Formats: sequence, structure tokens, C-alpha cells
Amino acid sequence: MKIYFASDQHFGAPNFEKSKERELLFVQWLDAIKKDATALFLLGDLFDFWFEYKKVVPKGFVRVLGKLTELKDAGIKIHFFVGNHDLWMRDYFEKELGIKVYHEPTQFTFNKQTFLIGHGDGLGPGDNSYKRMKKVFINPVAKWLFRWLHPDLGVRLAQYLSLENRYISGDEDVTFLGEDKEPLIIYCKEQYQLEKYNFFLFGHRHLPMEIKIAKDSKYINTGDWISHNSYVVFDGENLALKKYI
Repeated sequence: MKIYFASDQHFGAPNFEKSKERELLFVQWLDAIKKDATALFLLGDLFDFWFEYKKVVPKGFVRVLGKLTELKDAGIKIHFFVGNHDLWMRDYFEKELGIKVYHEPTQFTFNKQTFLIGHGDGLGPGDNSYKRMKKVFINPVAKWLFRWLHPDLGVRLAQYLSLENRYISGDEDVTFLGEDKEPLIIYCKEQYQLEKYNFFLFGHRHLPMEIKIAKDSKYINTGDWISHNSYVVFDGENLALKKYI
């Protein structure tokens, strides 16, 4: 039995047609892993925008939500880490789909191997403007005020701003900056000094990468499903970065 990891599908962007193409491919991948998966970790930005009103969630995504429910009902454990595009997730996934939702990097142990897993936004040095903006976004008052916008207006506004977000469209998403400049690599090296994790697993960067942190430690970025269709699989001994189709 295997554990799978994937991130940054950004369903909903940049338009319905292109999003549907990616959603169908991702559902096909979910079908493929169903035969041997014991757990699935979604490391954030499954949606390009997600906000939960008390009685309303964004329209669409029925194929992927239905398939995730099917996997969960089949006994596959699913863990979801919110990303910077879907950080306004509350309890819909937990109540409706039975999927555990995480808002911070979290430690796991599988077969005596330790993992630190998260989305990756705001970690490491730099990007102070985003870090300040995130504090505003997750502020209870800001969320309360946004909730008073009619969903037709609120969702449309958020989708527009989300498409302007450089993390889905910027050149930095496809260019490796070097080990001394990649914030997540720096973050992993700093965390390793505090706790000797065997594996660090993050998304957010949209660039599949595998970097040695120490002799017994490795950082892997899951990439994305916009350009790479990449994912990671752990078979109990080895962690491998792969591409689907």
C-alpha cells in the first residue's frame, strides 16, 4: 500500500474549459491510484479560489469532489492542507467529505520515517508583503467582512484577484533560484537543525524538485497540475517524485 502526495491543481483557473481539462486528468489519476493507495495528501491550492460561507460553497468541481469522496468511502485516508488560494476553508471538507483539513505544516511518521508536510506559502525568508497580506486574509474580522458580500460578488472579485496572483502565472514558478535563494529549501535546512525529519514535503512552488537537506533528509516539492502533472509516492521505504502522463 502506498501514500500519495499532490498539490496546486488550481481548479477554476484560468477559465472553465482549461480547468475542466485538468480536473478530468486529475480524476483519472485518482482512479489510477485507488487500487494501491492507503492515504492521499493534498498539499494545497486544489482550487484557485475557495471560500466557505455558512450555507454556500463555490459552484463547480463536482467531479473531483465526488471522486475524493469515493476514495474516502473506500477506506483511503485523505489529508488536505490549505494553500494560499484556498486558505479560507472551514469545515465543509471535514463534515461533508470526512477529509481532515490542516492550516499549518504538520509532522507525520510512516514506517519509522518522519515527515514534515505542508503547503509551503510564507515559509522561509523573504516575501514579506505576502506574509503581511496573509495575516489580513486570515484575520477573523476580514473574513467576517468578506462574508457579508453577496457570493456572486465576493466569488467573482476573489477569482479576479486570484488570477492576478503571481504564484500561478509568474516566471518564478518555473525557474529554480538556487539552493541558497529558494525560501523553502532554506526553511527545511533551518527546521532540520531543530528536528531531524527524514522528508520535507511541500507544494506552492509549482516546480517539481528533489533536494538533499542532509545525509538522512530530503526536501521534495510536489510541483503542480498546471504544467507538470507531478506527484510524489511513498512505498514504505522510498519517496519518489513522478509525473502522470
